[in-house]
Amino acid sequence: MLKTACEVIAERGFGHTRTLDIARAAGVSQALLFYHFETKEQLFAQAFAYAAQIHRTALESIERLERPPLDRLRTLLRRCSPGAAPDGWRLWIDAWAESIRSRELEQISRRLDQQGRLLLRAIIEDGVRTGDFACADPEASSWRIFALIDGLAIQIHVHPQALSRRRAAQLVRTAAAVELGVTPADL
Repeated sequence: MLKTACEVIAERGFGHTRTLDIARAAGVSQALLFYHFETKEQLFAQAFAYAAQIHRTALESIERLERPPLDRLRTLLRRCSPGAAPDGWRLWIDAWAESIRSRELEQISRRLDQQGRLLLRAIIEDGVRTGDFACADPEASSWRIFALIDGLAIQIHVHPQALSRRRAAQLVRTAAAVELGVTPADL
């Protein structure tokens, strides 16, 4: 049910999704939905937590990769690309907006954002140690790179005609290359 809830919310948005929409898409009664989730808000929070856990698991698998920093960076940038997983990005963008009003959604999104930045910072620090990267402030670089990714994702998904996915990926690679003292072709 949580997977279906994520799909419906990504399509319709938090503000326009009814529990009835989720129940119908899941092929269950609305009563069964409320048996498992006391409120619509609880359902939405658990659905977002489910989606966040999937992303956290992907980040953890990148963290465990026993590969050079440059390879792990490429994998992370592909996974978090502003043009990747349109349904996922629509869910995240909408959840960020809802996080202003929902403490539970805010906590989930903040933890997930932090995990991504910490992973990127660790990759950068490893690359500095191995001599693959030249970066004076891995913390600041990780903030700037993820801020660009998030901002470009908003542009792609809110204003789809403004920027192509290919151009957004190129902008991210170029910015990351500048931050880390490598060439965009390396990424």
